[in-house]
Amino acid sequence: MYRVLFVCHGNICRSPMAHSVLEFMLKERGIEGVFVDSAAAHRDELGNPPYYLTAEKLRREGVPVARHVARLMTKEDAARFDDLIGMDEYNVRDMKRIAGEYSYKVHKLLDFTPQPRDVADPWYTRDFDKTYEDVCAGLEGYLAHLAERGVI
Repeated sequence: MYRVLFVCHGNICRSPMAHSVLEFMLKERGIEGVFVDSAAAHRDELGNPPYYLTAEKLRREGVPVARHVARLMTKEDAARFDDLIGMDEYNVRDMKRIAGEYSYKVHKLLDFTPQPRDVADPWYTRDFDKTYEDVCAGLEGYLAHLAERGVI
């Protein structure tokens, strides 16, 4: 089983969106053998469900919202997941600090696209449509990366 963990600041917007969308993509494409989860880099939202505007955007797109409550990324996560994927440079910095010797597993989602950049935080931008587009683009690139490596 290949394991991927998505991480954003509070684990209520971008990372649960990526979590939900990747699970949906895998199911729609009949791809098995990939476990998906998400976590936070900070404690701000621990125990909270995905932000209601995140859930609303996913429902509008026909994507089931993954069963999830915000939790903190741990060093144990870094050890047991194959890929640790952050949404922006701040997440990546925090993830590498948490991951320690496993920091080589840390990537930024849009680095899997031809236009590497941060996924803007919709908590601040309020643009959940743009975040969804970025997440989908990053996930398509990530799936291509996994296929090239023979994971899927």
